[in-house]
Amino acid sequence: MLVLNMVSSYGMETARKITVEVPNELLEKAQQAIGAGITETIRTGLKLVAASRAYSQLRELRGKVRFSRSSAELKADR
Repeated sequence: MLVLNMVSSYGMETARKITVEVPNELLEKAQQAIGAGITETIRTGLKLVAASRAYSQLRELRGKVRFSRSSAELKADR
């Protein structure tokens, strides 16, 4: 297990310092997948988890929202 301490600033906000225990193999696979260091790998994973809820909520709206323009009109308007 790897114990990770992170302190940095992210954008305009100050980031929280956290300690995370993750299996070495999982961390190595994640780092290889995105080609980044430990901190960026953890941030990317957290962003993906946060975004997955938004995508889930959008999927729940499928077929429930009516648009005033057709998909052909939207494509033509690009």
